[in-house]
Amino acid sequence: METSTEEALRGVGLRATAGRLAVLDALASMPHSDADHVFRVVASALPTTSIQSVHNILADLTAAGLTRRVEPAGSAALYERRVNDNHHHVVCSQCGAIADVDCVVGHTPCLSPSETGGFTVQTAEVTFWGICPGCAASAA
Repeated sequence: METSTEEALRGVGLRATAGRLAVLDALASMPHSDADHVFRVVASALPTTSIQSVHNILADLTAAGLTRRVEPAGSAALYERRVNDNHHHVVCSQCGAIADVDCVVGHTPCLSPSETGGFTVQTAEVTFWGICPGCAASAA
């Protein structure tokens, strides 16, 4: 019997390889991870995996819409499995911790630009910056 992860991969035209399954499993338990962190987790289960393979898998999964690439300023690209819901992120400007922020209006897009330059807006991406509770407690 197929798992929902295998079905999701096949549903977007991708084979359910051990590497893809391992990357998706890793991201399920540790969202907002960079490729190096995903590689370390995947390599413990699949020792012959290379960092390049993980990068390729992440690119394939993102292109297929199964993962989302988040790129906070000054940070490596981060990946998560939460897709298709137009959520945003809050990032700690001291330690780089990141958390999801649900769209306050609840529909796509939740922001209306004053000028689109002729573009048809489909989604909005906002990054909020601040100090996380851990860094705030350390400073106190």
